[in-house]
Amino acid sequence: MAGSNGKQKTVRDMVLSLGLIGIMAGVIYLFIPHDDSEPDLKRVDYRVELLTARRAAPYPVVAPEGLPKTWKATSVRFQGDEFETWHLGFHTPDGEYVQVEQSTQKPSAFIDDSTQGAEAADKKQEIGGRTWTRYTGGRYDALVHQADGATTVVAGTGSFELLTEMAQALKTK
Repeated sequence: MAGSNGKQKTVRDMVLSLGLIGIMAGVIYLFIPHDDSEPDLKRVDYRVELLTARRAAPYPVVAPEGLPKTWKATSVRFQGDEFETWHLGFHTPDGEYVQVEQSTQKPSAFIDDSTQGAEAADKKQEIGGRTWTRYTGGRYDALVHQADGATTVVAGTGSFELLTEMAQALKTK
């Protein structure tokens, strides 16, 4: 039975090697820093894009004024090509996302795209002298206002209180 002793050593060596690899993986995991928290989102300065949009767009472009510093602007863009679309995205103090979008695109298509499939609710509300329609059921809830040849959508993952706070802060200057 000389051959079986060699097989036992091979199996034993393999088990020892796997154990050593497991111990090394555990040591590496413990001593290599890793961060499981959400990444810190960078604040963007949207003043230049806002001035450009206000000069180029055929409608009064809105932007918030007077929001607390805890609202962090994270994305901005103006596309002056086909539909003159303005976008401004914010990370709210409680970790939600709220965006302001405006466009001259056909309202039904623009609203569906901006709200990611929300449907109009039967509820309207007055905010800042404007009548807004509530939209629910898509990825985002939204407030929608149509005037001056453009559709304005305030949408996001936040509550209607956060959306209302953003809509109240919107100014055209």
